[in-house]
Order: sequence, then C-alpha cells, then structure tokens
Amino acid sequence: MDLRIFTEPQQGASYDTLLAVAKATEDLGFDAFFRSDHYVSMGSADGLPGPTDAWITLAGLARETKRIRLGTLMTAGTFRLPGVLAIQVAQVDQMSGGRVELGLGAGWFEEEHKAYGIPFPKEKFARLEEQLAIVTGLWATEVGKTFSYEGTHYQLTESPALPKPAQTKVPVLIGGHGAIRTPRLAAQYADEFNLPFASIEDSERQFGRVRAAAEKTGRAADDLIYSNALVVCVGKDDAEVARRAAAIGRDVAELKANGLAGSPAEVVEKIGRYTATGSSRIYLQVLDLDDLDHLELISSQVSSQLS
Repeated sequence: MDLRIFTEPQQGASYDTLLAVAKATEDLGFDAFFRSDHYVSMGSADGLPGPTDAWITLAGLARETKRIRLGTLMTAGTFRLPGVLAIQVAQVDQMSGGRVELGLGAGWFEEEHKAYGIPFPKEKFARLEEQLAIVTGLWATEVGKTFSYEGTHYQLTESPALPKPAQTKVPVLIGGHGAIRTPRLAAQYADEFNLPFASIEDSERQFGRVRAAAEKTGRAADDLIYSNALVVCVGKDDAEVARRAAAIGRDVAELKANGLAGSPAEVVEKIGRYTATGSSRIYLQVLDLDDLDHLELISSQVSSQLS
C-alpha cells in the first residue's frame, strides 16, 4: 500500500507552509505530495492568507524536492484550456525530472468560479472528455508532427504539440462516484482511478464498475491502479486523536466512520480492509498543515507496518 499526502490549501496555507509539508513528505518516506485545485475555502475556514494556484505550487515544489511524485486531486477542467494545461503540466514534469501526475476532473464548486470570474459551463463532463482527449493527444503526438482536434467545445488546428513531458507517459488520474460515465472515461484515459471519501463497501462497488468498463474496452482491469482519498487523524492515544480532531473541527466518531482515524493500530487495520477492495494507494487528506508531528507519527507507526 502506497501512502501519499494530500493537502487542501484553499482552506488556508501559504506556499511556505506547503513547501514545509512537501519536504516532510519526502523526508518521512511518503510516496507523493498532492494538492487540491481550488480558489475559495469551504466550510468555516477563513482561507487566510488566500489561495495558491495548484500548478504554480507544483512548479515550485518540482525544484525544491528530489524524490516524491507531485500532482493534483483534481485539477479543475473549468480553470484551464486543455492546450494550455498540457503545456503547464509538461513543463512542470520537465522541472521535476519526470515526477508529475495529472489528476483531472470536471470542476464543481460554482462559488469559486463566481468569486474569480471563471466561466462555469453547464456541460462540464462533455468538456472534460474533450480535455482528456486533447491533453493526452498533444503529449502522444510525435515530435515534428502536428495535432488537430475538432470537438464541440474545443478546436485545435495543427498544433506543434510542444513541449513534451520528461516522462514517456504522464500518469493520468480520473476519479469520482458516477456509475456509468466516470468508469467509461477512466477505462479510456486513466492510469489510475481514485475514489474520494468513500466507504469500503462503496469502494468495492465502484472499483468493480471501473474494472468492468476497462474489460469492456479490451483493456485488462489490472492495467489501472485503484486508489482512495481519505481524511486522516492519527494519535498515540485517545487524547491525541481528540486534540487533532478538534484542531480540524471534526468529531472523532465521525472521522473513524468516514476516514482513517484513531490509534496507529486502528488505522492500519482499516487500511487493510481497503486493500481487500483492490485499493493499492491511499491519499491521506491532511487538514492541519502545521502539525508535522502528525506526519511523523503516520510514517513511523502506520507506514512502517504496511511495507
């Protein structure tokens, strides 16, 4: 089981805070540092000091880390034109020496679009499908040849399809709970399917749908990596778990029911149950980005039991 650190900077984090978390992620042996792609805080968080851009953040971290993978859960398709996104991700991949992964979703949070003047189209899923075709098509185009695309929402004419990523194939992540279109899209484009904040039972059901969709297209179901994203709250004892839960405004019982919470032993046991669904990677949603001791505890007491 790979453990990756997943952050939500729109809730309130500067680049320096994210850099500290990314360096701890690397030093403590975690597999990757991922972040959300949002511009407005959610819930009761004030969002101070203000939003940071996902791909600008990852560009900085690409130069300040050496080992960990870097990526998004998920880049909002509404924020960027697909041709521009292909350039951005390829450049950051070059800057990192080939450590980038692209999670791409349709975009959903209308309030942040209104707040920053970003169009919020109705036909988001159809746009996402075209975006995936364009981004992957641009990267796959042989150097010296051009890429054209004629879609309903996007048209590209003889694009030079440059630059190329450092990796031969940038891993593409697709995720979500949709029962029909999401599995189909994952089967067609994804290297990894991610299911956010889902129960063990729902994970098993949705992974089964994706596996079936892959096989329907003639692709081996095991070609994809299956992963979960879950909030994490671990403590050496009940008091420490309660303190960490209070710091993120959550109830311990709710966290234990819907995330990975409790003692290291409790969390390891629950991770084992997700492993049984076919999940081989968990993105640990860390909500208190100033609590680096939390990451150290997970590394020493949880990760160490999963290797």
